Amino acid sequence: MTSFQLPSQLIIGGESRSASDGSTFEVFNPATGACIGSVSQGGQQDLEDALSAATRAFNSQVWSSVSATDRGHVLMRAAQLIRERAEEFAQLEVINAGHTIDDARWEASAMADVFEYYGGAANKHMGSVVPTQDSGLGVVSRVPVGVCGLIVPWNFPMYIASWKLAPALACGNPVILKPATLTPLSALLLGQVLLDAGVPPEAVSVIPGPGSTMGDALVGDPRVGKISFTGDSSTGAGILRRVSDNMTRVSLELGGKSAAILFADADIDAAVDAIPYSVFANAGQDCCSRSRLLVEDSVYDKVVAAVAERTEQLRVGDPSDESTEIGPMISERQREISLDYLQIGKSEGAEIVCGGVASGPGWFLSPSVVANVDNNHRIAREEIFGPVLSVIPFRDEAEAVMIANDSDYGLSGTLWTRDLGRALRVSSAVR
Repeated sequence: MTSFQLPSQLIIGGESRSASDGSTFEVFNPATGACIGSVSQGGQQDLEDALSAATRAFNSQVWSSVSATDRGHVLMRAAQLIRERAEEFAQLEVINAGHTIDDARWEASAMADVFEYYGGAANKHMGSVVPTQDSGLGVVSRVPVGVCGLIVPWNFPMYIASWKLAPALACGNPVILKPATLTPLSALLLGQVLLDAGVPPEAVSVIPGPGSTMGDALVGDPRVGKISFTGDSSTGAGILRRVSDNMTRVSLELGGKSAAILFADADIDAAVDAIPYSVFANAGQDCCSRSRLLVEDSVYDKVVAAVAERTEQLRVGDPSDESTEIGPMISERQREISLDYLQIGKSEGAEIVCGGVASGPGWFLSPSVVANVDNNHRIAREEIFGPVLSVIPFRDEAEAVMIANDSDYGLSGTLWTRDLGRALRVSSAVR
């Protein structure tokens, strides 16, 4: 592994510093369970300092007055710096988030692509001229929304951060990024890269800290013009209620319990080869995971057996090993949640066909295929956020659509069939 210094300090208005009260928290390697360092933990004074700096940046227009083209050049420079430090970003994601090295390298490259895309998009936001009832014209122009509070989860910390940071900065907004306390390292490095690329110091803050205090205070502050949150649905619902006090704009990207639908006429071999990756990648810790597999009953037993066999072939292990396909879960608590759901499934009458074995050191859990699942079972209705696949039979097209839509979630899906007409019908019917 490449040797480098782990980032450990807050970034407040462009300044790297310790927390005002000296607080720190430990960061762990999910593959070993070992502490790999301590990071400054932001408190109320640190957030106040970040909000004050960001508000000054917005009011002074230190960033928004930079031409859109030049802002784009800064983001292009950030993309270049990310590529130059791609291996460092990837290694941080391996040791802090448990991502396999292959996945982490792809994420670092994709993160650079995100900044490059929005760098090119910065000067392409068009306004409009609208005729009015009198002889005048109404001009619509796009302007920065203000201080952007960006709250990212632990499952894809640097990649999701890029989705929020790049468009906010492209449009001239100062940003305050709050990474999850489980995975702060890549976010802190990314903040430094943005400063090195030329974003004004006052416009960038990165503050790790507990969501219950730091996140809530950020969401509820009237100086914040926009909140963007990715995380679980219950937290998102709380944020939606909280921002209503100040009528703050908000974007929420929440949980999922997505379905893959496999019809009997599909290329079964191709489906069986692809399905395990669509649910077990990142140890199943993905809101877009297709954690429900709906299979036409005439091929149900065949598919269950084949998917289980393919799942057992997945290489679970050290995420720094390039041959590893599935790494550890993020924490002992997250692994216990998955194990608890497997027991709940058994109590509901489901069958664990393979997997469900915890191992260590670290927080590993072998991927599980669970058969004889009814869509009313808790393991089919509740987001587990772990390597658990529920396989549900259906009789016909109408029932497949009904089961797929019978969920509190949305987000993603997959359809396996050779019938183009059916593909169009079902894809348009699934919500």
